[in-house]
Amino acid sequence: MMPQGFFLPNLGPMELVIVAGICLLFFGNRLPSVMRSLGQGVTEFKKGMRDDGDPNGPPAIP
Repeated sequence: MMPQGFFLPNLGPMELVIVAGICLLFFGNRLPSVMRSLGQGVTEFKKGMRDDGDPNGPPAIP
């Protein structure tokens, strides 16, 4: 049995800032499109939670 969190060493705040900076360098050009699609997904999820599922029925009261 492996200990919980075996793949993460004890990272301090400075190490996390460095890792975040490296990730930003690698994925920075795609970050706006990823955030946009994430926002659209959240919006669709909220719309689906409000909707009762019947496309021909009256709209749900917010």
